[in-house]
Amino acid sequence: MVDTLLLIAILLLLLVVLAFLAKSKNGGSNSANEAFNHRFDAAERSHERLERNVLEQIGKNRTELLTATREGRKELSESVKVFGDTLNNRLTQLTNANDQKLEKIRETVESKLTALQQDNTKALEKVRSTVDEKLQGTLEKRLGESFKLISDRLEKVHQGLGEMQSLASGVGDLKRVLTNVKTRGTWGEMQLEALLSQVLAPEQFSKNIDTRDSGERVEFVINLPGHCVQGSDVVWLPIDSKFPLEDYRRLVDAHEKADAEAAATATRAIAASIKASARTISEKYIAPPRTTDFGIMYLPIEGLYAEVIQQPDLCELLQREYRVSLAGPTTLAALLNALQMGFRTLAIQQRSSEVWQILSDVKTQFGLFSEVLAKVQKKLTQASSSIDAASTRTRAIERKLKDVEELPISASEDILGISSIEPDEDACRANEPEKPKEASS
Repeated sequence: MVDTLLLIAILLLLLVVLAFLAKSKNGGSNSANEAFNHRFDAAERSHERLERNVLEQIGKNRTELLTATREGRKELSESVKVFGDTLNNRLTQLTNANDQKLEKIRETVESKLTALQQDNTKALEKVRSTVDEKLQGTLEKRLGESFKLISDRLEKVHQGLGEMQSLASGVGDLKRVLTNVKTRGTWGEMQLEALLSQVLAPEQFSKNIDTRDSGERVEFVINLPGHCVQGSDVVWLPIDSKFPLEDYRRLVDAHEKADAEAAATATRAIAASIKASARTISEKYIAPPRTTDFGIMYLPIEGLYAEVIQQPDLCELLQREYRVSLAGPTTLAALLNALQMGFRTLAIQQRSSEVWQILSDVKTQFGLFSEVLAKVQKKLTQASSSIDAASTRTRAIERKLKDVEELPISASEDILGISSIEPDEDACRANEPEKPKEASS
């Protein structure tokens, strides 16, 4: 309502302003201006009175609204209180009814559970007695089978222990055998021979060769192609196996015990043994030009070979002073494979020259064959010319004898005294003379 009154006052003020502007446009005088000012002042006073009335009306409305709000709040509180009391009474009644129903349900459930428990007890007792009987029989059967299986397994374990004891005694025997220097050398030699036999052909290596004619024989040599002073077409590559087992065993024991000093002592002992063996190979087995200017020392254990090559100064010393290279099982196998590839390449080259010689012979014979073919072609050409000439004469004779009366074949055979010959149909068609276009007179 207040907003409506304010809007009306603003509209009246606008009407007054518009009227003043209209009169000013029509050229009114000062008196008109004074009248307008008077009216404007009156309108302003009327607006002030209206504003005061509006404010008074707003105050009255606010007072009435507060009074109505207090009364509504009071009535609402009384209504909520009445509703709460009613709700509490209803909830109390529902709670009592639910308690009574739950009590009845509890009594019913307890009675049912008691009866069900009694029935289950009787059923479980029957099941227990049945299960006990079956379990007793099954348990006795399974226990008998399990004890039998366990006894069998124990018997096998006993047999395995016997085999392990036999194996342990065999290992002890092997250990005692390997403590013998000669036996240990024979074992390394057998391993080297097996490796050579697996990779190379029998004619590509030899055993127990005296390279210096001094009675000292190297275990194995590889027969390399070449020419030495004595006119042989083979150059030997000496290979000898060495196995310092005692020093290597001391080194392994030192590493297991983490004894650095003992390990260093064992390493120096291995290096000294390897140097002595390299000196022996260099002095006894390397004899250029019958052999290569270097030899190979074979170490039959990969662990020993790894320990030795970990000393770079030692390997360089062996190659520089004694012209000896070290090789383990894997390294020697790779070296032998490389030599085998070289042997195959050489064999291919030799076979290639032989194949080239055969091709040269074939080329020569093919030239002679070409000459023979030319002569045959010439003879065939001459024979073909003779046959063509004979065919021409035959056709000419047949044309001349065309009008001569023919005798039956049997009569002609009797007169000429020849036997019957059945002509080939294809040959007859091929040799059939052409019919002349004009009959001869």
